[in-house]
Amino acid sequence: MYIDDIEAYIPQDEAEAAEKEIILDYIRRDPDTILLRENRAAHMTASGFILSADGEWVLMAHHNIYRVWAWTGGHADGEGDLLKVALKEAEEETGASGLRPISRQIASLEILPVWGHVKRGEYVPSHLHLNVSYLLTADRDGPLCAREGENTAVDWLPAEGLLERTNEWQMDPIYTKLLARGRRLLG
Repeated sequence: MYIDDIEAYIPQDEAEAAEKEIILDYIRRDPDTILLRENRAAHMTASGFILSADGEWVLMAHHNIYRVWAWTGGHADGEGDLLKVALKEAEEETGASGLRPISRQIASLEILPVWGHVKRGEYVPSHLHLNVSYLLTADRDGPLCAREGENTAVDWLPAEGLLERTNEWQMDPIYTKLLARGRRLLG
């Protein structure tokens, strides 16, 4: 159960500890809707930070709404297995072959603000993504495919200098943390 995994997650710093507690508060407050985007204030999402087997490359998608290179991920939409969500989203958004977890354990927890925007012609009000991140790997030599309507490109970006390409200052600490944790696990 996702709540057990989140409770078992050991925060690596004060920021993660605070965000873990807030995420658990939301889950306890809204257990019937927290996995659904119908919960318009905050809902669960899962992301995959995808590394090559050697840890030298990161698979990213060029996001349509934000127009930046970003990790993959999406809404739980009722699914309590958040690793399954992260893998499904990674496959849908990149078309990568050989996607698999580097570890089945949660790699990071984040509360991500989502500003109001228009998606598929409808306004989506500002809300929070209570995000669970996983470290994934994929075959670097396999074909890639952008997901129409969601991203315009998919590519392996060099891990060195990644933040120069992502150009999203608020994600810099998250990507830096995940890259270091993934490289450590890959050895």
